[in-house]
Amino acid sequence: MTEHTTVGIDLAKSVFYVVVLGAHGQVAQRKKLRRNQVLRFVSQLPAQSVIAMEACSSAHHWGREIQALGYTARLLPPQHVKGYLRGQKNDYNDALAIAETCRHGAVRAVVIKSAEQQDAQAVIRIRQQLSGQRTALINQVRGLLAERGIIVSQGVGAFRRRVPELLAQESVLSPRFKALLTRQYEQFLWLDRELGWYTEQLKQQAKADETCRRLQTLPGMGPIVSTVVQGWMGDGQQFRRGRDAAAALGLVPRQHSTGGKSRLLGITKRGDSYVRSQVVHGARAVVKHAAGKDDSLSRWINRLVARRGHNKAVVALANKLVRMAWVIVTRNENYCPQPV
Repeated sequence: MTEHTTVGIDLAKSVFYVVVLGAHGQVAQRKKLRRNQVLRFVSQLPAQSVIAMEACSSAHHWGREIQALGYTARLLPPQHVKGYLRGQKNDYNDALAIAETCRHGAVRAVVIKSAEQQDAQAVIRIRQQLSGQRTALINQVRGLLAERGIIVSQGVGAFRRRVPELLAQESVLSPRFKALLTRQYEQFLWLDRELGWYTEQLKQQAKADETCRRLQTLPGMGPIVSTVVQGWMGDGQQFRRGRDAAAALGLVPRQHSTGGKSRLLGITKRGDSYVRSQVVHGARAVVKHAAGKDDSLSRWINRLVARRGHNKAVVALANKLVRMAWVIVTRNENYCPQPV
């Protein structure tokens, strides 16, 4: 092998497939490895080798291990690697596509997360799952009650008030269904407590992290949204500018242009849907309270609402917030509202 090689590794649980490309892009080696053989194989590669992998669940772990050996590790988005796949899909062709994607150099690599960053992200993901479970339970109980002619309004607060009232009333529900409803409400209270614990963990994390504190100077970014954005963006060095960050999160118009005619559609919705939804929710709160304010940002929001409508103004503000967040993260600045 030459001194400058590109290595593509198709990650798996137990069996890994490796393709090594030489300096001119030719296949220099193909190999099948067991899990305990991967690092030993990598340690025997030339010092200038670049090891590429798809950004999957275990990729950050392997990226840290490879970097610890002194090599350059790159994680590539799987949706972009797919375009480099030739022939039929098998493990060797997948590894070859990964290596050629890395060699091409046009695909932006994913930043390798540290163990601490993954710990913080685990809190976010578990909280997201608990929130979904609580919503699913509420909707199921509301549907069961609607079958019996009892309508419960949407929202956690309405559910928390209405169900105890129904359980306290006599002859409204059958004894069997009341017993089932009691167990469901107890499960709801347990999910509520667990969700509150993880929410408190995020608030403490946002309070302790200096970047999150600076992000909270932005309108619409409280402890939870700032923690989610910081966990997704990292140090922001993977983006050249703020617009690239907004585009990676799917907050820019989708293009369908041809023949020199530009045609812009709705937003692309690329990237992490949970992070995007949190930023949009924060932007929606800002737009809701902008009507009675006279600062520069509120004036811009009010003009946009009048011209393009409420929902488009919310998404436009979310785009602006991500771009400003990128500046705050990469340049270590605080948000300074522009005077009127």
